[in-house]
Amino acid sequence: MEKNKNESKNSEVKIIVDTRELRSGVVKKLYELGANINSVQLQVGDFILSERVCVERKTVKDFLQSIVDGRLFSQISNLTENFEKPVIIVEGLEDMYTERMMHPNAIRGAIASLAIDFRIPIIQTTGEEETALFLYMIASREQLDKKVKISLRGEKKPMSPKLLQEYIVTSFPGIGRGIAQNLLSHFKTIKNLVNAEIKELKKVEKIGDKKAKKIKEIVEKEYEE
Repeated sequence: MEKNKNESKNSEVKIIVDTRELRSGVVKKLYELGANINSVQLQVGDFILSERVCVERKTVKDFLQSIVDGRLFSQISNLTENFEKPVIIVEGLEDMYTERMMHPNAIRGAIASLAIDFRIPIIQTTGEEETALFLYMIASREQLDKKVKISLRGEKKPMSPKLLQEYIVTSFPGIGRGIAQNLLSHFKTIKNLVNAEIKELKKVEKIGDKKAKKIKEIVEKEYEE
């Protein structure tokens, strides 16, 4: 009788899964745990666990690459615009600080920005099974304990001019969102920023000689086809 009771409770846990995740071991484990899976091509995130919780799942390699190519900033902007409590899961045993040739401060800066600027928690898991266990636990807490409903929501929205300006400036080497905001507050426009001399750049908080020279180098370097 107890077994049937638990199975009934498990079936109440619903998780909306992006169709691109269906072949992953994460979804297989969620089925084994008894979750009710609804697969949809999501515009934002990979797993919706309640009306307010959406999870973006990344491997260590993808997390690092999303910092390099700027996708991370765009994705988290969409997450925060659509969900009250977004979460990022970084999956894998690799050491993110040695996985690829990236300065550790660039990684720390991205993680700090997620935590401080966006208030998004990062959960690191050892693999697909642990990811599924976290997803199931969060969904269970939301839906069964806190009685938060689950519904399909989330859409990619065009960035506001402010976010787009920050996004462009964060593409400069060593510039996180906080420093990008400092630069834009000082220079007011991206045009003024790229036309600024090194001595003017160094007047901005957290912009030293090295960062200022790197910005000028990128701005003035001729594009190589």
